[in-house]
Amino acid sequence: MKITNLLKPAWNSVMNSDVNPLRSYSIPTAHMMMQLLSWMWSAIFSIVIGSYAVFGVSAILHMLIVAGIFITYSVFKSAEEFSGKR
Repeated sequence: MKITNLLKPAWNSVMNSDVNPLRSYSIPTAHMMMQLLSWMWSAIFSIVIGSYAVFGVSAILHMLIVAGIFITYSVFKSAEEFSGKR
C-alpha cells in the first residue's frame, strides 16, 4: 500500500475545510481557529525538541502555511462564486 493512501485521509481530516470539524464555522472563524492551532503546535514542537529559540521560526512558518492555504481557498471560492453569477 502506498504511503499517500495512508496520509491523504489524515491530511484531509485536518486541512480540508470541507471535511474537518471546523467546516460548520465561517471561513474567517475557521481561519482564526487554524491559526491558533498552528501556534499551539509550534509551541509543542519547540518544547519537545527542547529549544524555545525554535518557537519563533516554527510559529511563523506554521502561520504562513495556514494563511496561504486559507487565502488560496478564499480566492478559489470567490472565483467560483463569481463565475456562477455570470
